[in-house]
Amino acid sequence: MVQGYWASGRQQRRDRAYKKTRFKVKRPIRSFRDLEVYQRTARLATEIYSKIIPVLEGKSCPVKDKLTEIALFIPSSIAAAHSRRFEGKEELKIMEEVLEACNKAVVYLEQIRDIFAQELDRALCEDLIKRYIYSRRKVFNLYKAWLRFSEEHNSKK
Repeated sequence: MVQGYWASGRQQRRDRAYKKTRFKVKRPIRSFRDLEVYQRTARLATEIYSKIIPVLEGKSCPVKDKLTEIALFIPSSIAAAHSRRFEGKEELKIMEEVLEACNKAVVYLEQIRDIFAQELDRALCEDLIKRYIYSRRKVFNLYKAWLRFSEEHNSKK
């Protein structure tokens, strides 16, 4: 590959046209378990249950039960929405609930982080919060993709 002054204009254009990008081909989605958002939120739920909840055992904290419920609700709802994605608008309603649940998870983690500042690792809580915010963005992208699909599918009928 010749570059710089000596390269022909055609060679320079061809070199620019085939630059590498950050895009990578993902595996095909065959089930809800192949969805990145399901995998991420399931991992988050596992981390919360194994790292946050044991620290809160024996303490009276109503947020603990809510956080556990929300952390388990998110991946199970993504699975339910995936199975209903061709039935109409019901999957979109479920995805809106998942978006709301991600926001609640962030709120509960922030509350637990602040209430139990002495017992909990602040960096762990911050990491979980950032990952829930990122997961929420990914859920929203999936929501938009399913919305676009349903609009295209309904317009063809």
